[in-house]
Amino acid sequence: MQLRELCVSVLNQIIFNTETQRPQSFTENKNTEEIMTQTTTLNSQLIKVMIVDDHKILANGLRKLIEEAGDITVSHIAHSAKECRYELQFGLPDVLLLDISLPDGNGIDLCKEFKTRYPQLKILALTTYNEYTVIHQMLDNGALGYVLKNAMTEEVIEGIRTVAAGEKFLCHEVDMLMKKRVNTNIWLTPRERDLLRLIVEGYTNTEIAEKIALSPETIKGYRKNLLLKLDVKNTAMLVKKAMDEKWV
Repeated sequence: MQLRELCVSVLNQIIFNTETQRPQSFTENKNTEEIMTQTTTLNSQLIKVMIVDDHKILANGLRKLIEEAGDITVSHIAHSAKECRYELQFGLPDVLLLDISLPDGNGIDLCKEFKTRYPQLKILALTTYNEYTVIHQMLDNGALGYVLKNAMTEEVIEGIRTVAAGEKFLCHEVDMLMKKRVNTNIWLTPRERDLLRLIVEGYTNTEIAEKIALSPETIKGYRKNLLLKLDVKNTAMLVKKAMDEKWV
């Protein structure tokens, strides 16, 4: 086919398509608007969740499981405290699903910070920490719920729905732990006992690091974990509790 004939053929096809395409009727437009309105209403009824977890594969898998519930949507995933702070400036989720262990902070301190800055924010802890002192501090700092990462998906979903409604929620394992807690002995690892002994003896982080061949930053992290684990606020209280409980 010559170029002229090809151009004419294309032009005729354009004219034909234009003539055969008719504008939507008033009824069709109205139906489209109704569908869009219903979709907007449905989206506004979904529980919006922000996940804060530094494990990307876990967070993405969790997102898929959560959204399969049908009434929950994940608005954002933050992999650090810094990213979470940034995203919260632009709007609050219905539920903040917060891990405790993060690369640039811990969920216990973040929980307190966020509840101070955003009192209306509802926080549900989702973590591997199943120790009474950690759970207790998280709840004291304003979390409405606490779920372990080994919980069933149904429990996570139920926790999100419950916290979104403004009610407290503990997964089964945590609930049992909190109920039977009387004066359970705290278990310390050999490394933690060594560190605690050196702290009681008055050594600084730098001196302890030299003695047990670790970096001062690592010792600092160990010391902070001990404060959390033993539910004390400073080194003086840590030393007193260690002496009272005869851990050293």
